[in-house]
Amino acid sequence: MCDILKSFEFLSKKREKKPRNCGITMVLDKGLGLETAGSLMDISGEYVDYLKFGWGTSIVHEQDIIKAKVEMYKSHDITPYTGGTLFELAYMNGKLDEFFKEAHYLGFPAIEISDGSTNISHEDKLECIRKAKDDGFEVLSEVGKKDPVLDKELTLDERIKQMQDELDAGSSLIIVEAREGGKNIGIFDSAGKAKEDEIDYILDKIDGNKILWEAPNKDQQVFFILKLGNTVNLGNVSSDDITSLETLRRGLRGDTLGKL
Repeated sequence: MCDILKSFEFLSKKREKKPRNCGITMVLDKGLGLETAGSLMDISGEYVDYLKFGWGTSIVHEQDIIKAKVEMYKSHDITPYTGGTLFELAYMNGKLDEFFKEAHYLGFPAIEISDGSTNISHEDKLECIRKAKDDGFEVLSEVGKKDPVLDKELTLDERIKQMQDELDAGSSLIIVEAREGGKNIGIFDSAGKAKEDEIDYILDKIDGNKILWEAPNKDQQVFFILKLGNTVNLGNVSSDDITSLETLRRGLRGDTLGKL
């Protein structure tokens, strides 16, 4: 199959084609309609690697629409997966087996395992990762709490230990919690500015290619690209910002022009 020609492509930085091992972009689907999502992927799908059905949104939409969206995303070589809140809800209610069965039925190849909104012991979380892997899912796991007060109780060394333990248990990527707002959580301060010294400390202990940094805001995306290069893994990207982020990665905006 011939490559599709793009306008002025001779002026663009080259990007690794999918499936990518780095430079991964994870996009948050907060309830897009099938036609809207399909049109968006027709124009921007090649820049998306993972697509998260946010929180518990899969519950409130028709099953046939969820199945159709999952298949549509997969047709663009995108890995769709269920948000961590849905897993936590299943865990709370003792419905993990039913949850895995339904996720398979809907066609999800991956799930997110988190404990951001609930209290799950670390050992139980690791066992859930192993169980999901054994059930045939790719697992992305998230470290951090959604409540800023509880999140601050986690020391940096505790976060790093959890990250490594979860990689060892079978997670393909570790998501660093930042929520949709990207402020006052984890590696971001109350203004949304990245704590560079903490990021350096994490990267000294954990392989950066195994980390998916939630960076929902443009200035955060610019920070990571300038600091770690355009092959940094970034997540919780709004569906409205797919093209914006890709132009940042390619040095096509003033923020990164001539700086990569």
